[in-house]
Amino acid sequence: MSVSKPVKRVTTHILNEMKIRGEKIAMLTAYDYSIARILDEAEIDVILVGDSASNVMAGFDTTLPITLDNMIYHAASVVRAVKRALVVVDLPFGTYQGNSKEALASSIRIMKETGAHAVKLEGGQEIVESVDRILSAGIPVMGHLGLTPQSIYKFGTYVVRAKEEEEARKLMEDAHILEKTGCFALVLEKIPAKLAEEVTVSLKIPVIGIGAGMKTDGQVLVLHDMLGITQEFSPRFLRRYHNLYAEIKGAVQAYINDVRTQQFPNEKEQY
Repeated sequence: MSVSKPVKRVTTHILNEMKIRGEKIAMLTAYDYSIARILDEAEIDVILVGDSASNVMAGFDTTLPITLDNMIYHAASVVRAVKRALVVVDLPFGTYQGNSKEALASSIRIMKETGAHAVKLEGGQEIVESVDRILSAGIPVMGHLGLTPQSIYKFGTYVVRAKEEEEARKLMEDAHILEKTGCFALVLEKIPAKLAEEVTVSLKIPVIGIGAGMKTDGQVLVLHDMLGITQEFSPRFLRRYHNLYAEIKGAVQAYINDVRTQQFPNEKEQY
């Protein structure tokens, strides 16, 4: 089902209307101007400047090393390209956990220095004070439950979360707490599809899934995974829409060959 009417600018209110009408929300990550411009012109609804930049842009094994300054650089680059999409920025590890004043300061820096439209935080009950303080400054907040990559050393693995009854019950409780606190939307990552459906139906705010089945209000993927630029990451939920790794490598090899055999540049390609 497509969006029922053309939208000049996607807002949190429009995402809420899409949920009410049963229109699915499409969300992807971006980290730079050129790619963000393509996504925006393709009419993606939401662009997430994810802390996954730590992996796909900087080559780290986890999302933990990326800094607030790094995130601001990426987010500002994305915002300069965007005319239509809602731009959401991840608060990186260490900029909000356990300190609501720091959470607010981090969020204010992101909004002032990038021009983004919202921030995203991982966690439930334990981050409510931070969410509340950020919202008090008028900054929209997106929540994130299930597999929370910033907590990888706590979990010790990237396996599916909330399969056991106790963890599933806590996730449901956290989802309602985040909604009540004032989050405008929620990401559910790598949880059973049935649980994701139950959460989606029980909440008034939009729920975006990644590895959370088809019954959520929308979907998000990491762009580099979806386009096949990264090759080593192949979870069940990932659909590769392209193999850009092979295409780019092939184009570069063709260029190298043309340079070495003096086929590039030709007479038409010089002054």
